[in-house]
Amino acid sequence: MFIEISNLKKSYTSGLVKTEILKGIGMELNKGEIGVILGPSGSGKSTLINIIGGIDRCDSGQILIDGLEINSLNDEKLTDYRRKDIGFIFQFYNLVPNLTVGENIEVVSNISKSPLNTDEVLASVGMTDKKFRFPRELSGGEQQRVSIARAIVKNPKLLLCDEPTGALDFSTSRSILQLLQQVNKKYGTTILMITHNTAIAAMANRVYKVRSGEIAEILINEKTIPAERIEW
Repeated sequence: MFIEISNLKKSYTSGLVKTEILKGIGMELNKGEIGVILGPSGSGKSTLINIIGGIDRCDSGQILIDGLEINSLNDEKLTDYRRKDIGFIFQFYNLVPNLTVGENIEVVSNISKSPLNTDEVLASVGMTDKKFRFPRELSGGEQQRVSIARAIVKNPKLLLCDEPTGALDFSTSRSILQLLQQVNKKYGTTILMITHNTAIAAMANRVYKVRSGEIAEILINEKTIPAERIEW
């Protein structure tokens, strides 16, 4: 297993009130698979993916990513883990507004030890002709394509996607999902995506239904559906 998580717990304290966010999460995902975490707002999805990505820390439990126990890493090593092993794609694109498309990607490429070729990555997301454009000159779908290119250029082991289609219309959303499937197949990148859209589950190898900080159900799709066939 590429991702192995067991008994993961996380809580926050405000004054005298302690709120449990994750209540003993356990999940696994093979290398090169696509996993989808489904659940309503407030179910703990984003907290879970932020802990897996090394943005947040859990209170207890074990998190193995490609054999690395990230819960035991100090801050410096956790930063290295985020830099080398993880690519992030968010609902809102977080592009640097005064840098061109190419420069937004190269900023990340320059801090990676084994980056992919910038022009190859731009071509893979269909943005070669927009290399010298600024984010303000792009549509929402195009900006999301750039954010995907920025995430994959450093050749991450794991691509974490937090509602990557949440701000997009249906047609653009489906093209972004197609692109993620292509990245998975072309580079063998393991992808873990969170969403509240149940239709997206059909393209995943494994589906984790989260409810109130717990895994309510795990589904394994023997046959996944191409993103272009997904309807909602």
